[in-house]
Amino acid sequence: MHNGKARAFTNIALIKYWGKKDQQLILPMNSSLSLTLDAFYTETSVSFSKDYTQDLFYLDGELQDEKATQKVSRFLQLAREQAGIFEHALVYSQNFVPTAAGLASSASGLAALAGACNDALGLNLSTTELSRLARKGSGSACRSIYGGFVEWKKGHSDQSSYALPMASNHWEDDLAMIFILINDKAKKVSSRNGMQQTVETSLYYDDWLKAADADIKKAQEAIENHDFHALGQVTETNCLKMHATTLAASPPFTYWTPDSLKAMNKVYAMRDAGQDCYFTMDAGPNVKVLCQKKDSQKIYEELQKEFPEQQLVMAYAGKGVESLETEVAK
Repeated sequence: MHNGKARAFTNIALIKYWGKKDQQLILPMNSSLSLTLDAFYTETSVSFSKDYTQDLFYLDGELQDEKATQKVSRFLQLAREQAGIFEHALVYSQNFVPTAAGLASSASGLAALAGACNDALGLNLSTTELSRLARKGSGSACRSIYGGFVEWKKGHSDQSSYALPMASNHWEDDLAMIFILINDKAKKVSSRNGMQQTVETSLYYDDWLKAADADIKKAQEAIENHDFHALGQVTETNCLKMHATTLAASPPFTYWTPDSLKAMNKVYAMRDAGQDCYFTMDAGPNVKVLCQKKDSQKIYEELQKEFPEQQLVMAYAGKGVESLETEVAK
C-alpha cells in the first residue's frame, strides 16, 4: 500500500485566468497572478493498493458520485502513469471552510491531491513539476502549490505552463482580503462552461486577452514597488473586464447578483470616504475586498453595517502546499 497526505490553501486571482486554449492539458489563454490565502484549505489523503477494485472518493465524509469520482480518477491516472504504478486508490478529502460558503475549492483540492500523490507514489517532483501536475487537475490549482503572490505563466505546452512564486520581500504579509459570502447556491453557469462559452462567443474576448497582458505587467510592477493603490486598482479593473466578457457572450450571462452589486457599491462608498480598499470577484457572486492589514479591522467593521458577520471572513496571506506524510500510517 502507498499512502500520502497533503494540505493546500486556496488562492484568489488578482489578475484572472479566463479561458483555456487546450481543454485536456488545461493550458490558459492568458497568464494570471494570485495571492494564496490562509482562511480556506483542503486536506487530502490518498492510498493506492492492489486490494482496491476501483477508485473511491470521499469528500467531507461523503462518498462521491460517479461524475465527481471521474474527475479525481482522471487525475489519479496521470499520477499513476508518471509513477508506473497502476493500483486503484482511496481518496479522502476535507475542505476547511469557516462557513457553508459555497466557495470554489478546486484549487486547494487538486493541489492537495497532487501533493498527496507525490508522497504516496514517491514521485519526488520539484515544485515546478508539482505545479504542472496540479494544473492538469484544475487550472488554478497550479498556483496553490506556493504561498503568497504567485504567477501562472501561460506557456504554450504542457512543459512551459506552470506557476512560480513572486519575489515580494514578504509584502503580502501586510495585506488582507475580506470575503463577502453572497450565497451558496449552485451557479447556473459553471466556471468551466462559462469560460468556454466566453472564449467561443464573446465579442470582447480578444480585447480581454490584450488587457490581461497589460494588467499583469502593472500588477508585477505594483508588487515590486509595494504600491498598494496600484495593485488595488489593477485588481479591480481586471475583475470588471473579465465579467464584462460574459455580458458580451452569446447567450449573455453574469455571475453577479443584487447582493454582489450591493457589496461593490459599498466598497466604492468606503473608498470615497477615504478607506483604502478594492474588490475582486471570480466566476461566482462572492465579493472579496483587498485591503492593507493595518486597515482590515476598520474595513471589516464597516462591512458589518451592511452584511451579517457570518457572511464575512477575514483572510491573510497563506502558505504553499504542505506534506502531512508523517500523519499517515505507513
